[in-house]
Amino acid sequence: MSDRQILQAMSGLMAGMFVSILAGTVVANALPRIIADLGASQSSYTWVVTAELLAMTATVPLWGKLADLYNQKLLLQISLGLFVVGSLLAGFSHDVSLLIFSRVAQGIGAGGLTALAQVVMAAVIPPRRLGKYAGMFGAVFAVGTVAGPLIGGVLVDTSWLGWRWCFFIGVPFALLAIVLLQRTLKLPTVRREAKIDYLGAFLIVAGVSALLIWVSLAGNSFDWASWQTAALTGGGLVLLVAAVFVESRVPEPIIPLGIFRNRTVTLTTVASLFVGLAMFGGTVFLSQYFQISLGKSPTVAGLMSLPMIMGLLVSSTVAGQLISRTGRWKAYLVAGGVLMTAGLGLLSTIGADTHFGLLSLYMAVMGVGVGMLMQNLVLAAQNDVAATELGAATSVLSFFRSLGGTIGTSVLGAILASRVATEMSKGLQEAGIPAGRGAAGHGAVPDMTTLPAPIREIVEHAYGTATGELFLVATPFAFLAVLAVLFVKEKPLKTTSGMERLAEESGAAGRAEDDAAAPLPAGTPAAPAEKA
Repeated sequence: MSDRQILQAMSGLMAGMFVSILAGTVVANALPRIIADLGASQSSYTWVVTAELLAMTATVPLWGKLADLYNQKLLLQISLGLFVVGSLLAGFSHDVSLLIFSRVAQGIGAGGLTALAQVVMAAVIPPRRLGKYAGMFGAVFAVGTVAGPLIGGVLVDTSWLGWRWCFFIGVPFALLAIVLLQRTLKLPTVRREAKIDYLGAFLIVAGVSALLIWVSLAGNSFDWASWQTAALTGGGLVLLVAAVFVESRVPEPIIPLGIFRNRTVTLTTVASLFVGLAMFGGTVFLSQYFQISLGKSPTVAGLMSLPMIMGLLVSSTVAGQLISRTGRWKAYLVAGGVLMTAGLGLLSTIGADTHFGLLSLYMAVMGVGVGMLMQNLVLAAQNDVAATELGAATSVLSFFRSLGGTIGTSVLGAILASRVATEMSKGLQEAGIPAGRGAAGHGAVPDMTTLPAPIREIVEHAYGTATGELFLVATPFAFLAVLAVLFVKEKPLKTTSGMERLAEESGAAGRAEDDAAAPLPAGTPAAPAEKA
């Protein structure tokens, strides 16, 4: 395929990925208004956030396996259709139960887009040329990440639109992506006898969901040391052990355990887990820091994250171009890991009085590191597996990155709540103010506009100190990602696409079967029998 044909084929994928990212970020600044309008509780607030992430993370491996068995374009369009249905249900929701259900539908669709977009890229683009296109996807990721909160804030603050348009706005993009995919993406339908491992799929989804529900709710809805923790962790581990047992014995496993014998896949999977823990777990609280500790509005808070997003956008694009030009990729993984670790370490020094220029520099360093690392981990894994395992390998990396982000967000959120409570109690005591007066209680986020100046300064200091400590906790996980990347062996990037490799592998397998079935020429000695 020429560059022009590839760009045309990628247009639908990019529109789909933008929709997926927008779904997770556009509601960030709108949720307080949504929950208030629906008369829901703080627990419902948590579930609206968690439901989409749970559904997306748990279903990524299933989508990846389906990509190895069925037409990938059709699967992409089905995932976009699920997203449209979920978005419409969410926009028309008049109670929180329907909203949570709709977020699950959105999450399942987003899981398909997350897994399938990179699988399709690998199918039509050779790894040697994939770097620059992966960089373009990194740019789409950056734009969706920064645009989501800004769009959500504007929609909520516009009286004649309102929060329902936070869900409706993604629908035209999803429909456009379906049409573009139909017109521009040409993939052969490989018909093969397939058996879906439904039991394995159920056990994986149930086990992962139990553990994700635990890390999402522990510390908020119940204590970390409680019977709920024992039930969810014990049940989740039992289900996952059963899943491993089933997956090792079925002909078509959802996650082929054999791919973990590949050193590159194992190491990039470990690195993706730690990238998720460090990046998502650390940065998700930056918007709260901007609004509470620095006293900025939701719209300004969205704009303040631009240095990090621009760093990610530029580095992913430039690194992708250089990888495609030179064929060398490991140096960018190592440099990206080091810069991400350094950025998190620098952000651990922030507080309520940190100058925005310094804060921008720290965020840019981290963004540059993430841009060089995240997409290229997938490139390294895709380059080193058979074409028949592209879907499984890609979905495994996406799954563990999302899993790491979910765990990091939940655990670091609990740490943030604990540190804020400690710092506020300490500040109120030092100021001689009775504990609880005007400040948030029971883990609620304070309304800064209603607090008197002395208490507001204490709250700003508490959130600034606690947010800095979050990045300090996240830094070692980023360093572990660097260690994993260091042991990845650099291999030359293949010059054939996934479809071409699949045809070659199928042809080689067919020739081997024909050779084995062919009769031996007359006079050929028989092979000696194997000894028992």
